Amino acid sequence: MSKKPWHLDRRTFLKGLGVACMLPYFEGMAMSGVSKFFEPEKPKRLCFLYFPNGVGLPPENSAYHKQWNWFPLGGEGSDYKLTKSLSPLENHRSDISIMGGLSHPYSRQVLGHIAGDTWLTGGDLRGEYKNSISVDQVAAKKLSRYTRFPSLSLSTDGGVGYKSRVSTLSFNDSGRPIPSEHRQREIFERYFSPNGGGSSQERRKSLHQGKKIVDLVLEDSKNLQKRLGANDKQKLDEYLTSLNQVEAQVKRNEKWLDIPLKEFDASLINLDVDPTSAPEDYVRSMMDLMVLGFQTDATRVITYMMAREDGMGFGDNFPKIALKLKGHHSISHDKTTGHWEDWGRLDQWYAKQFAYFIDKMKNTKDEHGSLLDNTLILYGSACSSTHNARNCPLILAGGNNLGVKHGAYTKFKEKEVPLSNLYVSMLNKVGVATETFSDSTGPLPSII
Repeated sequence: MSKKPWHLDRRTFLKGLGVACMLPYFEGMAMSGVSKFFEPEKPKRLCFLYFPNGVGLPPENSAYHKQWNWFPLGGEGSDYKLTKSLSPLENHRSDISIMGGLSHPYSRQVLGHIAGDTWLTGGDLRGEYKNSISVDQVAAKKLSRYTRFPSLSLSTDGGVGYKSRVSTLSFNDSGRPIPSEHRQREIFERYFSPNGGGSSQERRKSLHQGKKIVDLVLEDSKNLQKRLGANDKQKLDEYLTSLNQVEAQVKRNEKWLDIPLKEFDASLINLDVDPTSAPEDYVRSMMDLMVLGFQTDATRVITYMMAREDGMGFGDNFPKIALKLKGHHSISHDKTTGHWEDWGRLDQWYAKQFAYFIDKMKNTKDEHGSLLDNTLILYGSACSSTHNARNCPLILAGGNNLGVKHGAYTKFKEKEVPLSNLYVSMLNKVGVATETFSDSTGPLPSII
């Protein structure tokens, strides 16, 4: 379609303004070749925060139950009472919904730590390891047309880990893990310094060089594939899948090169914190970057694995450093009477970090208001207690502008409602029309 004289050219328009901010949508931009970067409606976002090894659930006849049981006391509805474990969330009752009883049918019989691989996928790992796409990546496919990056996958350890003990929450449409990132300074420079300290011309040249390298490797791989055995072909397939994702992002970067980020202030974000010495500062620094990602609309989908399952990685040491306790995995396996308080204190520590994130999202605003009101955040674990992948501890937060009504504790009947039903509802709330996901039986019957 030819360009009409009243169509605004975005590059010319930006040159005239001379400011580094994302423009609002103007009708004059329609069909000018750049309207795909804009959405006249309010952004809708998804965010997932994960902690491992389940939660403390002292027996009801125990003196620790009333103080340190993760799930609320006093029954369902809005009159629930938080124990010490979730007490940091008391001021956020109107912005959260606590849920119990949900789980993935395929994960209920596997070793609990394996269930972490399926928290966002619902995949079947009972025999051969065969995972499936994660809900965040389903959303990213649809929401990425509005943003510079499809999604951000973050963790405390980085990379992918290995089968049954992954260090990422995100899986592509082939069920393969997507590497997570964990170094704050590198994350900041990669996603929030698009010019990399150089001119657009220099940046464009660098992108073309990267594209050329990818093209050469892809071309060479075609010749190599003919000479490989079955196992090596599978490995090469996995490598090429990752390489294709790199190629796709290089192309995206080219398209967004001349489109500046919104203005932001990152002066208070600590980009050099060490998780082995200051775990609270480390976790909060990562959360600050997540808020920045939403604030600048760099992405609308973020996952953050705060620690790995089974005592692996830096996260297992968080209770040792922050609370002078045993490692997280050791606490979850402890059989002594007093371990319930230790576990409860750790649950409380994680809830405190989650409360920080809710506060930050609520008090950070863009042109559409509070970030929290246009973002659905799911916080939780794949196990209720060690090796028990049922009755997952889950808290949904935010999304007031998306029609979510919070303030209650709901306990679904165990083994009757798949966790994937929640994901179907979440996807629909952020504008990703979905009838089924994984083993879902429909949308969640309440909450959203």
